Amino acid sequence: MIIPLFDATINEVADKLLSIRLEGGVIALSRVLTLLVPVGAASAEEAIEAANQSSMEHPCRLIVLIEGDPTGKSALDAEIRVGGDAGASEVVVLRLRGQMIDHQDSLVVPLLLPDVPVVTWWPDRVPDVPADTPLGAVAERRVTDSRMAEGSLAERLTRLSQGYRPGDTDLAWTSLTWWRAHLASLLDQPPFEPVTRVVVVGRVEHPTPVLLATWLGWKLHCQADVETVESTATLQRVELHRSSGVISLDRPQGTSTTTLTMPSGQVRRFQLPPPSLSDSLSEELRRLDADTLYGEVIKRSLAWLQRGDHLTETTQVEG
Repeated sequence: MIIPLFDATINEVADKLLSIRLEGGVIALSRVLTLLVPVGAASAEEAIEAANQSSMEHPCRLIVLIEGDPTGKSALDAEIRVGGDAGASEVVVLRLRGQMIDHQDSLVVPLLLPDVPVVTWWPDRVPDVPADTPLGAVAERRVTDSRMAEGSLAERLTRLSQGYRPGDTDLAWTSLTWWRAHLASLLDQPPFEPVTRVVVVGRVEHPTPVLLATWLGWKLHCQADVETVESTATLQRVELHRSSGVISLDRPQGTSTTTLTMPSGQVRRFQLPPPSLSDSLSEELRRLDADTLYGEVIKRSLAWLQRGDHLTETTQVEG
């Protein structure tokens, strides 16, 4: 059910939510967080759909803020989505015009659920310092997505690194969870030899391969190289070089089947599909403490990139 409210005040929106809560009883009360989503109009529905899917695991109140014409008459149009249009959440869409755009923090305060955490997610932009933005300041956790942001790889990593504050994270890092888990499990098996070199093959001008290479090089105390390819796949291959040979995880573009090749020649195949946007968002909402590992990795990744001697550009598409 979608309930539109045109040229409304924020108090009218809050009152309507209250009436829905009274009618819905405990169903409307079982929310574990408030998720704030400032997003452009072009990306709004995709973000709402991803958040709705995530709400099946993390029931929440979703407040979406869409900026309109900043020079127009100050106005607020809203819609409230519940039931089948809202997953396991309540969705409040606020379309802002004029001076309303400059007061987003004041607008959301009456809509925040009491006694639950607040998370702010920017699906299509990376603020210079997320914690210093009005919506970032009211949140315990701040989630960006540098995979969708504009600018070069260096510009994106610079924003992530220099703007980092405890409580920040980025979905380019979150998408590596399963890769990191598989690689860690491989190194827990004999022979327990040190890794002397890491090679990560991934999409050109994409932050994810650099973040993975930085993490591996830092934790394994070895050289870490990135080979970039023109590809639709974010990550295609990871190689761990040891004295006994090379362990490789290879996922060709266009497939979720990953091939593990051991130095002995043993080959094993398994499914490692790229995580969807809702998968990555759900992963982040599972933990609301500061991701200090991410903070360390992005600082090291920027320094790694600035050295420039471990980044190899290629033009062919692997797989």
